[in-house]
Amino acid sequence: MKPMDHLEHLDKHLIDELAQVARETVRDELREQTRKQRRKASLYAASGALALYAGAALALAVGLALALGLPDWAAALITAVLLGAAAYVLRGMARPDRPGSGHGAGAVPGSESAGRAAAAADGLPYPPVPPAPPAAGPAPGTVPPRPTDAPDVPRPRA
Repeated sequence: MKPMDHLEHLDKHLIDELAQVARETVRDELREQTRKQRRKASLYAASGALALYAGAALALAVGLALALGLPDWAAALITAVLLGAAAYVLRGMARPDRPGSGHGAGAVPGSESAGRAAAAADGLPYPPVPPAPPAAGPAPGTVPPRPTDAPDVPRPRA
């Protein structure tokens, strides 16, 4: 038995032990981080639930206040309309393509190229199409003919 065989066994053992320690350390660190994130997520969930109940209580208060001067059904209807209008406004604020702030602003209505240009500006994979074909000239990919007065073109002798 060579003396190096003994050291090779120690190296493998040391590497296995270091890998085990690293795995345990990483596992403990991830557990600690997820514990903090779970706590934060549960606090956000509780906050959302309480906000929902607060909104319901506010809607009830508005309905009861309106019911002092109106019939109950009218107060409930007005409260529902107010909540629906608030939901519509919030939805409009959340949408990225609000009217007048992007899609085809300044474009001619019904113009297909304007719609494509607006879509390309939003990050779609194709470029905008020009509104008219290019000016008359050689087709793309063709070589234009050489002028006859070029010095490297042989001329027939007279």
